Amino acid sequence: MIPRSLLASSLLFFALICCANTEFSADDCAALGFSKANLLCSSCETLADFGLQDLKDHCRQCCHKEENDINVKKYQSARLEVCTCKFGAYPQIQAFIKSEKPSKFKNLTIRYVRGLDPVIKLMDKEGNIQEVLAIERWDTDTVEEFLKTHLEPADDFPDDYLFTNQI
Repeated sequence: MIPRSLLASSLLFFALICCANTEFSADDCAALGFSKANLLCSSCETLADFGLQDLKDHCRQCCHKEENDINVKKYQSARLEVCTCKFGAYPQIQAFIKSEKPSKFKNLTIRYVRGLDPVIKLMDKEGNIQEVLAIERWDTDTVEEFLKTHLEPADDFPDDYLFTNQI
């Protein structure tokens, strides 16, 4: 007869091996505190910087890989639009706008539009809107990472912070 503790340990070990190569569902990730839809795998690499290396394996099972830089569509500029009356409903977007983060993106403008939920409009060189993304569920780091990934470097824009917040 096999001792219960050995049997329980074997079953646990088997379950861990079976699940090691699978991804978690969106609900599983949410239960772990991750947003599967917004979690980029590069973010998992930064967990150790905050003493959270124990979460790395779960993070890797909830993340999605970034596209190679060659395949990532880049845009000349972006405009974040939101209504200030909705800041209470979107504190992460308010925190991004009021932080120093927008100043890192010379080709980002912020526009306040009455009654509008937060969106990012991505534009080509002529200023034509190419894509519009709803960002109401994004946090400050997601917005920043998205802009780093999808905006062209803005060498020809002035260094004036107020330029990035024209209305």
